[in-house]
Amino acid sequence: MRIIFHLVFLATLTLHGCRQSAPLPDTSVVSGDGSPWLTGFEKPATNPIMRADSSYAFEDPLTGKTVKWQRADVFNPGAVVRGDSVYLFFRAEDNPRAILGRRTSRIGLAASADGINFTRYPDPVLYPAPDNNREFEDPGGCEDPRVVALEDGHYLMLYTGWNQEVARLCSATSTDLVNWTKHGPVFQDAYGGKFHDTWSKSGSVVCKLNEEGQLEAVPINGKYWMYWGDAVVGLAYSDDLLDWTPVLNADSTLYDPLPRRPGTFDSGLSEPGPPALLTDAGILVLYNGKNEEVDSLRSMDMGPGAYCGGQALFSAEDPTKLLDRMDEPFICPSMPHEMTGQYSSGTTFIEGLVYFKGKWYLYYGTADSMVGVAVRD
Repeated sequence: MRIIFHLVFLATLTLHGCRQSAPLPDTSVVSGDGSPWLTGFEKPATNPIMRADSSYAFEDPLTGKTVKWQRADVFNPGAVVRGDSVYLFFRAEDNPRAILGRRTSRIGLAASADGINFTRYPDPVLYPAPDNNREFEDPGGCEDPRVVALEDGHYLMLYTGWNQEVARLCSATSTDLVNWTKHGPVFQDAYGGKFHDTWSKSGSVVCKLNEEGQLEAVPINGKYWMYWGDAVVGLAYSDDLLDWTPVLNADSTLYDPLPRRPGTFDSGLSEPGPPALLTDAGILVLYNGKNEEVDSLRSMDMGPGAYCGGQALFSAEDPTKLLDRMDEPFICPSMPHEMTGQYSSGTTFIEGLVYFKGKWYLYYGTADSMVGVAVRD
C-alpha cells in the first residue's frame, strides 16, 4: 500500500463549537439490558423528515445550465454532530424522468437544532465538477455519503463516485462541512490497482464516541479500519484514512466479513451502514441486509428484495473476527413511504448515526426516495 501523508489533510486546524450538555452514554454496552446491540429505536410520526424539493437550483459547472438538483428524490443520508447541531448529508437526484441509476446525484447539506427538523443549504456541497475526480463521477454523480470526525478537527467523507459504469468508493475531507477536497478512489493504489475497477461503495469507518458527542475515526493496532461494499463486501485498513488496503483471503480474493445467510433478512446481500462504533464489547457494525428475491433462499418474514437493518459484533482486537450477529433485523420498512418510490420492494437503508442531546438518531433512506429517522431515547 502506498503511504503518503497529505499535508493539507493533516494540517492542524481546530474547530470550535459548544459541547453538548447531555452526558455521553456508557459504551461498555450500548443497550440497557446489558447486550451489545443498539436497539429500541422508534420512528417519530414526523417521518419522512425530508422530501424532494424542486425549488432548489444551482448552476451545473459541467454544463453551465441551471439544474433543479433536488427535484426527483432525496435519500441515503450520512450525519455528524458539530457544536449544538446535527448536520445531515443527503443524496439528491435531479431528473425524475430518468430511470434508477441514470440520474445525476449530488450531495446536499442540512442542519438541525433538534435532530428532526432540518434547514437545507441552497447548493450541493459535493457534485461532479471539472476536477480531479470527474472521470469517476460524471455523469452519475456523488452518492451515499458517510461522514466521520477526525482527531485533528477535520472531517472525512466516504462516498460513491458513479460514472454509470463502475461504482467506486471515494474520499473527501473538510474543515467546515461545506467546502470539501476530493482525494479520489480509495483503492486505486492497493495491490498495484487490483481493486481500482472493482465495484465498491458504503465505507463504514471504525469510530469512537468522543467528548464532543461525535463519531471520531479511531485506530486499532496502529491502523484505521473500514467495513465496506455491497455486491462485494470487504474489510480494509489504512494509515492515513485516504488510501485503503483491502483484507484478502489466502487465495487473494476479498475477505467477506458479513457473508449472506440463506433464509434470513440478509440473504441477498449485506451492506455496511453508519460508521462502526467501538465499544468495550467489540466493534458494533450496523448494516443493511437485502432479502433475496428467490423464495427458496429468502426470508418469508418480509417481501422479496426488501432492505432491513441488522447488527454484527466484531472483536475490538481483531476487526476480522466476527463475534456475534443478529438473526432478526432491528429496523424494517413499516410506513407507507418506506414501501413506495423508486424502490418499492421496501427500504429502510440506514446510513447516518449520531448521539445528540442524550439520544441516538438513526437516519436512513426510504425506498430511494425520502429521508427518515428513528430515535432511541
